[in-house]
Amino acid sequence: MAVGNLAFPELPPLNGVRLGSAMAGIKKPDRRDVVVIELPETATVAGVFTRNAFCAAPVVVAKAHLEACTSAGRVPRYWLVNTGNANAGTGASGLQDAYASCEALAEQMGVDKSQVLPFSTGVIGEPLPMTRLLAGIPHALNSLTDTSLAWQQAGEGILTTDTRAKGATATVSIGDQQVTINGITKGSGMIKPNMATMLGFVVTDAAIAQPLLASLLRETVDHSFNCITVDSDTSTNDACMLAATGTGARIENEEQVAIFRNALQCVMTELAQAIIRDGEGATKFVTLQVDEATTRQEALDVAFTVAHSPLVKTALYASDANWGRILAAVGRAPVEAFDVNQVVIDLGDVRLVEQGGRADSYTEAAGSAVMAQEEIIIRINLGRGEESATVWTSDLSHDYVTINADYRS
Repeated sequence: MAVGNLAFPELPPLNGVRLGSAMAGIKKPDRRDVVVIELPETATVAGVFTRNAFCAAPVVVAKAHLEACTSAGRVPRYWLVNTGNANAGTGASGLQDAYASCEALAEQMGVDKSQVLPFSTGVIGEPLPMTRLLAGIPHALNSLTDTSLAWQQAGEGILTTDTRAKGATATVSIGDQQVTINGITKGSGMIKPNMATMLGFVVTDAAIAQPLLASLLRETVDHSFNCITVDSDTSTNDACMLAATGTGARIENEEQVAIFRNALQCVMTELAQAIIRDGEGATKFVTLQVDEATTRQEALDVAFTVAHSPLVKTALYASDANWGRILAAVGRAPVEAFDVNQVVIDLGDVRLVEQGGRADSYTEAAGSAVMAQEEIIIRINLGRGEESATVWTSDLSHDYVTINADYRS
């Protein structure tokens, strides 16, 4: 299942960036499961990673290698990704495997091992099948190219329970030069980010200093990947990477940064929303807009409380206008001194709640008509401040249970 159009876009070539993939049989035969993304020596790189205490071995190694490169004045040159096995909950042997995979690629390409950042996704708690992974790396390297097809195949090579590859691109003018941003992501379940979510790889041909790049990544992730949830589960393997090749227009002054930030935010948001549209068993794409909160965090707390409610999510799946579930979820959000008489809740263009109860204008027929739609907006006005936040989520269907019950079989 998927909601809306998720056709993979045409991603243009970026100077100095090549992608390759291979079928190594890590979990299943005849599917792409090893991906290599090559960056030029002129690149700058930033990343954000899961805050899960049981973070996977590749997360530990990727962070260590990123820091080592920064300290030594080197540039990370390769992102190595495998699907089918998360290499999480694997202890010391998992760390050894993550380091060994980096060393194998580094030796073949003549770079320092710290210039290879590993990423894994798949089943937690099982040893990484190193023989198959190591055998797949040369095949992925041999297929390195800069075509749009390579971007799509890379997008396919990082999927787990996703139904399709997810990509986004944007091109903007910076002075008399054009800047392009390409990105791919994966994610369908175990989605409730706490920094980024799942795996995301975004590259631009702009020239951006690393501190600014890191700041832009954190800012745009906070308003995209950190605003989605399928099932309230934060993965052990989450990572979102951003690289600037340094081969195009330089982003420095306030006006240039503003133009680039807006384009990057569009790409990040499109990628994040694609995850919700492809959420496990999803039949609905739901936008939760919370306005007039005292702080942005308060708005997020209310939005996520509603988004995580199993009762709300199952009502959405059933197209059941059981608006009391939304009201109850808003009421139990961690908001101090809540004045329910100030709260207004709209379902699409239908007023549900005002003055502490059901709106006089509400009818079951109108509410049911909105709930039957594939794309639904729930607006919650708290009437207590000037801050707002938007969160995107999906419904909870029978298929979600089936997918996760059968995940390892």
